Amino acid sequence: MIPKSRLYTLVKSWKNKPFQAVNDASGSTLGSEINNSVGFEAEALWSKRQSISYEPIFNQSGSKLSGALFQPLLQANDSQVLRLFMDGLDAIQYWQSFSKPVPTILPIAAKTLCQPSQVDAISDLVLNSRLPVGLVALGIMNLPPAQFWHDYQSGLARLRRIGLMLHLLHFSGSPQEIKHLDEMRFDGVHLSAQQLRSNLLKHQSIVDLASVCKKNYGAIYIGGISLVSDLTAAQKLAANFCYGGLMMPPVSRHQLLQINDSRLAKAIFSVKPQ
Repeated sequence: MIPKSRLYTLVKSWKNKPFQAVNDASGSTLGSEINNSVGFEAEALWSKRQSISYEPIFNQSGSKLSGALFQPLLQANDSQVLRLFMDGLDAIQYWQSFSKPVPTILPIAAKTLCQPSQVDAISDLVLNSRLPVGLVALGIMNLPPAQFWHDYQSGLARLRRIGLMLHLLHFSGSPQEIKHLDEMRFDGVHLSAQQLRSNLLKHQSIVDLASVCKKNYGAIYIGGISLVSDLTAAQKLAANFCYGGLMMPPVSRHQLLQINDSRLAKAIFSVKPQ
């Protein structure tokens, strides 16, 4: 029988013995690898959710959040499109889970819509997301060359049939764009404040645009609002929605949950007599 003093010494020595992690055949520490892997995944997920990627869109007065523009897709290359498109859908689902549905514009290049495999993949992502119709909009960034026009229209029509909204970004006022807007019945057309500031659009183009939008119940968006004069010009044009630094800079998807109106509307309200 081991004396009490001897037993105490053995237990104390065992308790103070440095921990030895289980190693695999290559000599690496298994526990350390698992912890690092889980840590990296959690950090990547946290980082994705905190990225400043969503530009809030408001009604003309800035008193109501009306949507968001997912910025990373504006500069995406071919290998990034599907992953970023999935991130955009994930954010919409996130807001939906908090009972705050936010219609979101996911920019897409015309060349992507000319590739049947890419159209198939985008269609699968949208259908598997099970999001309500009206929350996901394609923001077409440009029109394709004439030789790819048939493939482009075919891809666009397929995505339209599954319930995606259509927006034309970077409107230039060309007759081809006006005709395309009318044929496909686009839901939104985006102009920039710089175009209005510099009078880059012909009067007839604006008249034609207003006519097509009224006919097809489309909306006019003005982006890049950074000056009060930009907002005044948007109001004269009878734009439906505005976005830009004056309204509110881009935010993370969690921050967007806290938004109800623009900082411009907050400032105006704060100086009004109660």
